[in-house]
Amino acid sequence: MQRVSLLAEIGSRVRSRRNAMGWTLNEVAQRSGVSSRFLSDLEAGKGNISVARLADVAKALDASLHSLLPSENGNVRQHRVITLVGLRGAGKSTIGKALARRLGIDFVELDTLIEKEANLSLGELFSLHGEPYYKRLANDLLLKLLSKDAPAVVATGGSVVTDPETWELLKRRSHTVWLKARPGDHWKRVLGQGDTRPMENRSSAMAELRSILSIRAPLYAEAAQTIDTSTVRVREAVRLISAWEDRGGR
Repeated sequence: MQRVSLLAEIGSRVRSRRNAMGWTLNEVAQRSGVSSRFLSDLEAGKGNISVARLADVAKALDASLHSLLPSENGNVRQHRVITLVGLRGAGKSTIGKALARRLGIDFVELDTLIEKEANLSLGELFSLHGEPYYKRLANDLLLKLLSKDAPAVVATGGSVVTDPETWELLKRRSHTVWLKARPGDHWKRVLGQGDTRPMENRSSAMAELRSILSIRAPLYAEAAQTIDTSTVRVREAVRLISAWEDRGGR
């Protein structure tokens, strides 16, 4: 790739990322230590920035350095769909949003899509139509999402792995990540979100949670990547998944 074209590609990526984050040149300059004048030249394709300084800019933009660099054929590597699986309280929403922000791609909550499609809350959906209907909607919506061939981070429902067709689809067409945690951490996080339903009038709720986790663990373990959120913080989980993506899943 010619030098002028390379700088233009980098500048375009920096500008797009900054705009996506809703930040001004001055804000990025303060976060990166690079002057706003030089950032302006960089975005215009005129700034011959060093790799070290570009790394500072990437960090300021909450992006990976790799995402700002063109490949040898001039195209920026596109991330795949990244699917997060695990029980409630594993950290799928928290980590998923942070990961999507870092990669500059969309975050999708599958259960939210299902509620919109059915025009019902999940509680109403299960009460009226049962789990088979939920699984059918999940499969249909994931097929539509994957057919768009657009990168995204998807937080799935905890039972997605119990539907063989859907789970095989996700393993084949996306980068699957099991966010695992200790039963007690699942429990505390759900309660910490203000959801007391798991324990209402159910003295055996914790035993049921342990049983579900034990049954599903072999299925979750089929994911391409596993991260223990009981021992790894959000930022580190995001770094580990991003690094896996940057290496092309190796």
